[in-house]
Amino acid sequence: QVQLVESGGGLVHPGGSLRLSCAASGFTVSSFGMSWYRQIPGKERELVAHITNLNTYYSDSVKGRFTISRDNGKNAVYLQMNSLKLEDTAVYYCKATGAYEYWGQGTQVTVSS
Repeated sequence: QVQLVESGGGLVHPGGSLRLSCAASGFTVSSFGMSWYRQIPGKERELVAHITNLNTYYSDSVKGRFTISRDNGKNAVYLQMNSLKLEDTAVYYCKATGAYEYWGQGTQVTVSS
């Protein structure tokens, strides 16, 4: 059974850091493009970062602050988020893109003073 499970979200002050994890089962992350998206209520889901075997991509809003990484041994993907801002508050989703497309259930990140 294919599953993506995100964890690591929570409440953090502006300027703080969080590390999101996405644990995959039922497929191998090394065979898929892996992405992190985020969504604010009432708005479309936004691509934050993407990683393949060849490269990584970051949206302009997070470039220089967020880092996406992948651990093939643990079959997991991570998003290290530093220098968090109020506008980073959202539900963060993990997505796998390959022969099929899979989504996780999301994890809430709240940046608040």
